Amino acid sequence: MAGDDVTVSNGATDASGIERDRRLILDARAKGPLATLGAYTRLSGPGWLQGAITLGGASLAGSLYLGVLGGFSLLWLQPLAMIMGIIMLSAIGYVTLSTKERPFQAINNHVNPVLGWGWLIATLMANLVWSLPTIGLATAAVRQNLLPGVVGADALPDNLGKSIACVSITLICVTVVWFYDTGRKGVKIFETILKLMVGVIVVCFFGVVVKMSLAEGGLDWKRIFGGLVPDLKLLFSPANTFAPYIAEVDARFQDFWRNHIVSQQRDVMVTAAAAAVGINMTVLLPYSMRKRGWDKNFRGLAIFDLSTGLFIPYILTTGCVVIAAATQFHTQPARGFLGERDQAGVVIQPAKNLMGPYGEVAGARILYEVGDKAFAGMTEEEKSRQIESLMENLPSADKRMAAMLVKRDAFNLAQSLTPLTGSIIAHYIFGIGVVGMAMSSAIILMLINGFVVCEMLGIPSRGWPYRIGCLMPCVGALGPFVWTGGKAQFWLMIPTSMFAMVVLPIAYFTFYLLMNQRSLLGENMPRGGRRVLWNALMAVAAGLAAFGSIWSLWSKMRWVGIGGITTFVALALVVHFVRSGKPSPVAAEKR
Repeated sequence: MAGDDVTVSNGATDASGIERDRRLILDARAKGPLATLGAYTRLSGPGWLQGAITLGGASLAGSLYLGVLGGFSLLWLQPLAMIMGIIMLSAIGYVTLSTKERPFQAINNHVNPVLGWGWLIATLMANLVWSLPTIGLATAAVRQNLLPGVVGADALPDNLGKSIACVSITLICVTVVWFYDTGRKGVKIFETILKLMVGVIVVCFFGVVVKMSLAEGGLDWKRIFGGLVPDLKLLFSPANTFAPYIAEVDARFQDFWRNHIVSQQRDVMVTAAAAAVGINMTVLLPYSMRKRGWDKNFRGLAIFDLSTGLFIPYILTTGCVVIAAATQFHTQPARGFLGERDQAGVVIQPAKNLMGPYGEVAGARILYEVGDKAFAGMTEEEKSRQIESLMENLPSADKRMAAMLVKRDAFNLAQSLTPLTGSIIAHYIFGIGVVGMAMSSAIILMLINGFVVCEMLGIPSRGWPYRIGCLMPCVGALGPFVWTGGKAQFWLMIPTSMFAMVVLPIAYFTFYLLMNQRSLLGENMPRGGRRVLWNALMAVAAGLAAFGSIWSLWSKMRWVGIGGITTFVALALVVHFVRSGKPSPVAAEKR
């Protein structure tokens, strides 16, 4: 059995520090709300770690494409997803702080080992999948926004520039993670660094929106606040703002554009929801609390910590990105694809990174016109001639739609903001925000992986096994070299986040069941109206997560995906019935 994860110093448990924190909270409560608020502010930490990982590349990508596709009409989605996530994280925190059992052991002993192992394995997989685009995003931001003259494409050969930026970023992340394994003081340094990074991220993106609101024309705040009202029709139809442009398209091809927009909208909505609270955050919270030595006296602090360190920074940052993207890109064709000219009469050239994505969208429209069966029957030469001919003669209305829906990224957004905010804010402040999001997320992915590996091995999360586990997400350093070419690499956050949504219900339903285990919680189990409220809120959150998971599986894998989740559930049920006839490990120990 793994040992306790309470922070260690010089090989001994720092019990005096934990008792000092507990006494600080109890004394503050006796003095009143203001004193309690001050104590909570001083002791906060794990909630800010949650903020550091959720404000990562996936949240940035989700926010960007929500703005591109939905304009202001999808501003409601991320706050709703975060509220559902905080409900589950609060339940996880309650269970963790109410019992001395480690979460993995508690799940295996009191619920089902299939769910326990599924929870850890899914988290490990999600970490490794997410690490690839995350470090790649930070590398791209350094090369394109912050240091283009040092490691950019024009300064160094492509692979050399990538290598220098990527290795430097990875080493910085590893160094910061190392602090977490150097005792109580190291944990404090680590959490302070992450708090500062989250603060910088919020200030950068908030500053961009403030500057936009002060520019000529400003922002339409009435429409912005209107976008906070949920609109579920967007799961099945494009945003209303696309209607006049679709109406200009030949009637034969209007359904193609509607279906194309809705398909992307759904993927982005799932991504934004998955990035708000991912399955790896359900591991980070309980084990970071245990690392701090928190118990039931710290429950109020845990809720305060999640509110200030997670909810507020997330809502401010993602909301600002959606607003900026909606203002600059929604129903706005990417420049250079419609024969536009600048003030000197020179034809504007499209951004290089958008050429490939534009060809994909326009090519899909052409394939729709030709038909899959007819296209498959052509020779390669005939296909090439047909595509070239149709591409040249593509109606202007279709070209406009393709240019609107081309997959842009954060760097295109920074470029578009230059006339409004100036080059310093658009490139450097925005770039610092992007790098901060990617690096803070990469750091926490490493931290979580260390927890997961040690828990799988049944050992305390410290020492070299923990550090080796932390190093596994460094595989993300391969991201900039694996995903190359004309692809919109920023879009790669979308499919990786959809995978995370598929596995999220494992954690949600597992802790829903754990919250109702009297054998675990004993006298700490909620009763009466509180229990009804907890269960109702958790049921809504878990139900929405299950809906997103099944939707993602069906849209991408059809019956294969449904078969996979059915097999997992069936295995859990078989193990449950096999164990039901035997005494539980807890009961056996009591004997």
